[in-house]
Amino acid sequence: MFQKRIVVCLDVREGKTTKGIKFKGNVDIGDPVEMAAQYYEEGVDELVFYDITASAEKRAIMIDVVREVAKRIFIPFCVGGGISSVEDMRKVLLAGAEKVSVNSAAVQNPSIISQGAQIFGNQCIVLGMDAAKDAKMPSGYRVVINGGRTPTDFDMLEWGKEAVKLGAGEIVLNSIDADGTKDGYELTATRMLSEAVTVPVVASGGAGKPSHLEDVLKEGKADAALIASMVHYGDYKIQEIKDYLYKKHVPIRRII
Repeated sequence: MFQKRIVVCLDVREGKTTKGIKFKGNVDIGDPVEMAAQYYEEGVDELVFYDITASAEKRAIMIDVVREVAKRIFIPFCVGGGISSVEDMRKVLLAGAEKVSVNSAAVQNPSIISQGAQIFGNQCIVLGMDAAKDAKMPSGYRVVINGGRTPTDFDMLEWGKEAVKLGAGEIVLNSIDADGTKDGYELTATRMLSEAVTVPVVASGGAGKPSHLEDVLKEGKADAALIASMVHYGDYKIQEIKDYLYKKHVPIRRII
């Protein structure tokens, strides 16, 4: 049976891991290199590193931090934030990442997805998509860019399907409404997107307890669940979450 994945997200601002609620009120909580090493030792399946202000500040990603994280972990590692060209992708991959995530830049220039896929392969290109509830959109969800600051005219479902056609090999769907609340994932949007595309969908935003992961991996039909607050603040350990999911018959990689 295809195994589900747990992915830890490190949102990084000015070299520090940070966390907010609904993309606001961010507080610095630690060193991303040390935190990445800790989660790797605990048995997380993948790690995602987002330089959350790079796009809004129109600057390059902090490649030195990416390089240091890559030296400490030996699991799939995805990097996003401020990636706006194939050359940016190349630098991140050469620094040790296995995947690159494009979000705002892909909305503004969709061809970056196809260019990256042609050069590096579909498996390297991840579409990061921040979505907020909006009854005016066909799917009920609007794509927002620049770290939740700028609403677009893109519909979540249509943009997801278009990105896959262009060559995205995976989609990380982050619910702005659920982000950091620890009240559970956005199950409706996640299931809608998972059923509409042929690539893995990673659910992001809202995880507060292990049952939330069970819900999104089963009901939401996500291929992976991204977590942050619930482990950053010490509420749960990776193995504790995996043990829970295993007992609930969710296929998951475990360290026995």
